[in-house]
Amino acid sequence: MPATQTPSRDSILADPDALNCTIYRAHETDPDGEERDMGDARVIITGQFEPPQEWDAKARADYFDGMPEDAFFTAVFASEPGSDSTGFFTVEADDYAAVTEQDGSISMFYVCERLDDDSYVLLREEDDEE
Repeated sequence: MPATQTPSRDSILADPDALNCTIYRAHETDPDGEERDMGDARVIITGQFEPPQEWDAKARADYFDGMPEDAFFTAVFASEPGSDSTGFFTVEADDYAAVTEQDGSISMFYVCERLDDDSYVLLREEDDEE
């Protein structure tokens, strides 16, 4: 499969490297309101986010906004419910993903954006910032 082609939903769900996750979406009208549990998905973290070559230092600084560049990753998601199910959803920018790591621990990721190839940029959120 070419590197620019996003894997299909079925191949993500079947991939042994895919991790379980739950997607949460901020309350639509109340920023302090309860987040909505969108449902379960599978995610494959495909690597570190590499900013486009054409970005200059200012564009990089604006994008990373003071966060460590190594906290940004690329990933692909697949909703566990199929598109013919009422539980089906698509991950969107500003969602949160609670990812169950291989060791059973939970890592939180903020979904920064959806890229043109239907992959996503994620920011790993660290607990020690509280």
